[in-house]
Amino acid sequence: MKNDLTKGNVLSLILEFSLPFILSNFLQTFYGLADLFIIGHFNKAAEITAVSVGSQITHMLTVVIVGLSVGASVSLSHAVGAKSQKEMKKVMGNTLLIFAVFAVMLTVLLLLSTDGILSLLSVPARAFDSARIYCLICFAGVPFITAYNVLSSIYRGLGDSKTPMYFVAAAGVINIILDWILIGPFSMGTAGAALATVISQAVSVIISAFALFGKKGAVRLIRSDIAFERRIGTKILKIGIPVAVQEGFIQISFLVITVIANRRGLETAAAVGIVEKIISFLFLVPSAMMSTVAMITAQNIGAGLYERGKQTLGYCIGICLLIGSAVFVLTQFFGSDAVGLFVKDDPEVVRLGTQYFKAYALDCALGGVQFSFSGYFNAYQRSWITFMHNTLSILLVRIPGAWLASLYYPENLFPMGLAAPLGSFLSIVICVVCYRYMLKKGLTGGLS
Repeated sequence: MKNDLTKGNVLSLILEFSLPFILSNFLQTFYGLADLFIIGHFNKAAEITAVSVGSQITHMLTVVIVGLSVGASVSLSHAVGAKSQKEMKKVMGNTLLIFAVFAVMLTVLLLLSTDGILSLLSVPARAFDSARIYCLICFAGVPFITAYNVLSSIYRGLGDSKTPMYFVAAAGVINIILDWILIGPFSMGTAGAALATVISQAVSVIISAFALFGKKGAVRLIRSDIAFERRIGTKILKIGIPVAVQEGFIQISFLVITVIANRRGLETAAAVGIVEKIISFLFLVPSAMMSTVAMITAQNIGAGLYERGKQTLGYCIGICLLIGSAVFVLTQFFGSDAVGLFVKDDPEVVRLGTQYFKAYALDCALGGVQFSFSGYFNAYQRSWITFMHNTLSILLVRIPGAWLASLYYPENLFPMGLAAPLGSFLSIVICVVCYRYMLKKGLTGGLS
């Protein structure tokens, strides 16, 4: 289960690590898309909007949790690279303790704030009750969402991206089957979609936890390992908190754009919600590259092999540009077909969604570049750089760009779709400047 990422051809390691990670996230995103696809075939625009808004909120929670868990993955990778078994177990134990407390606090807070959150998002009145039901059920399942992503981060920290893929595959099959049953024959609508998601996550957690820590599992922790140790806990949080906060800011920017869309009417809200779902699917490659750069670089930092980290960054940027450019070109020809998969008998939603999608798709290439840089900075415990460039991108480009586009182009969503790639371009500029500074000052030769 523990894989050595400090030996062998770098490009081969990237493919070996990233492909299972991409497939794992594909399956997880696919059953998220299945919710929207199935709800759209059994219900109308109000339910589509409810699921798209509700799932966007739960997606925000997920990426924040994943961002916080980066601290655990990187810390564990450093220990693996240094071949310290004792340090590895201490990192795992502290991770489990920190996230258990976090999950309980977050669940209570969200359940008490559901109505306020939906009101802030200006959810259309016709979709409000359905969105509320969806969110309440998903918020109750936050401990499972947290546990799944934390366990996955531990596997990745060990250099293993294959094992979580098997667990999420099982969860995906369960989710899709339950979607068809609960939304179709049982006519449970958004409640059925939410229940299917939570139940499938719970199954995935049980299986993966047993495989990792059970009697025949790969790791045996003793009671002393699961005790907060300030040095390790501080390291996990020092890396993870900036990433989690910046991921939260990114998702908030998406929610602000959702508010802008919601205020333009139900069709616009549904169109933007559908495209955001598709984009989350297309961003599997950039997300995988960020994690791949971070894990390979971190292990090699632990082993003192710093040049391999630079090689990993270069290869991952190239992969993202190649695949992202292909996606952008294909979107210009088949964008309406993709949006139309999620809509039944509503040509206005398809028209608006296609406009938004054709512009937004450019971010599949540009976003991949800044994601790869972020993984590199995270591996060097400089996640504050990741936080900085994303925050500036959001405050200076993404949110004001979407607002201005909505103001000056009220009948066309294409200009609003350009806000995201323009924001990523600013992030790339900042990343390049910071990377060159690190090279100049000799900061890529170890941790300081």
